[in-house]
Amino acid sequence: MTLRARWLGQAGFWLTLAGAAGREPGSDAHLLVDPYLSDSLAVKYAGTVFPHLRLRPAPVDVAGLPALAGVLCSHAHTDHMDPDTLTPLLGAQPRLRVACPRPVLAEAARRSGATPDRLDGLADGDQVRYGPFTVTAVPAAHEQRRRDADGADHFLGYVVEAGGVRVYHSGDCAPWPGQDDRLRGLGIDVALLPVNGRDAHRLANGVPGNFTFAEAVDLCARTGIRTLVPHHWGMFAFNTVDPSTFDHDDAARRGVTVRVPEHGGDLDLTGARAGAR
Repeated sequence: MTLRARWLGQAGFWLTLAGAAGREPGSDAHLLVDPYLSDSLAVKYAGTVFPHLRLRPAPVDVAGLPALAGVLCSHAHTDHMDPDTLTPLLGAQPRLRVACPRPVLAEAARRSGATPDRLDGLADGDQVRYGPFTVTAVPAAHEQRRRDADGADHFLGYVVEAGGVRVYHSGDCAPWPGQDDRLRGLGIDVALLPVNGRDAHRLANGVPGNFTFAEAVDLCARTGIRTLVPHHWGMFAFNTVDPSTFDHDDAARRGVTVRVPEHGGDLDLTGARAGAR
């Protein structure tokens, strides 16, 4: 079996496990993470300091998606939990389930139109299985960790295991205390990490930030993750980074292979698994 990741822009990925149900045509399984396939943010923020105009069109529309095993939303920001993507998607696929952080279940229902039985609210350590994809929730810090009265995180990352490969999608995240220890024992092969950085100007205007590229490499090196896919760049002019500045040599010296995705392009992740090293 082959595991592929197609970058949908921003933090969105379409994971495909080829041959999940056998060798016959149509046996592939599909999972989406943080899909933003509309222009809802351009409408929402028109005329503001950060107008959220797309630099690139969505590489696929909802109608062009196959039957999905599930959708993962890392938190309730619109570029990760988009009503104009989720509502038509769940309408077209009536058996589709969505996972999200437990504290934002009500918001997920409002944005997707999903009934409660189609939503899985997760906290740190919780697992769900969508077809051949096993998903484990881990905390994230969108500059800061935010938790409800029961200690459940508003921001999550997910470790997705399929076809013998473990892929970590951090959601929007920056370094946080205890992160290394939480990730080190999970046997992660590939990290999909946001690298658009953070600064006071964006934060003051309601845009908390993420890892820098150097921080993402550092996290991978410290936790034994051998492959880094840097994302969350190239969508909005105010919230991006130039991929030509990525220091591949430094990453290589630290034992980390950087695979820069192309917008709408596929990456074969199968070779990243531990047994293939």
